[in-house]
Amino acid sequence: MQLKRLTLTAFFAALCVIGGLIKIPSNIGSLALDTVPALISAAFLPPVFSGIAAMLGHTASAMYAGFPFGPLHVLIALEMFVIVIIFARLHKAGRNLTKWAFFIVANGLIAPLPFYFLISPAFFLSAIPFLLLATIVNAVVAAVVMPALQHVVAGRMGELR
Repeated sequence: MQLKRLTLTAFFAALCVIGGLIKIPSNIGSLALDTVPALISAAFLPPVFSGIAAMLGHTASAMYAGFPFGPLHVLIALEMFVIVIIFARLHKAGRNLTKWAFFIVANGLIAPLPFYFLISPAFFLSAIPFLLLATIVNAVVAAVVMPALQHVVAGRMGELR
């Protein structure tokens, strides 16, 4: 069972890395579709493993962009880890609308708050629209794909029995 979890985590982390290559045009170079697979992984993995996939996905996306915020990407990766863990717990609890609202607010509005103080209020205010848009795009793509993928996997599991 542990090997299956690790394998699925590696699979979703790899998909996050691929998603990191699909950039969302913005004044922030590291916005991408790297979170979609991590959100989807909430349907198949324990929350901590989904958080690990998200953290690795952000790190890869930031690397592709040349780490525009330097060591601050460690903070962003940790924020992604926590946000996706909470999202996955809400998913496991059956809080379908709440999980999406939480993700959009936490990732699009709350997570960038430290940058108000660490970089500048002007940067924070200019980044919010792009980050919020990227968060919504990631959420919509994951919300469309997740139920279909769960259906396919459930069908495959029936075939294997």
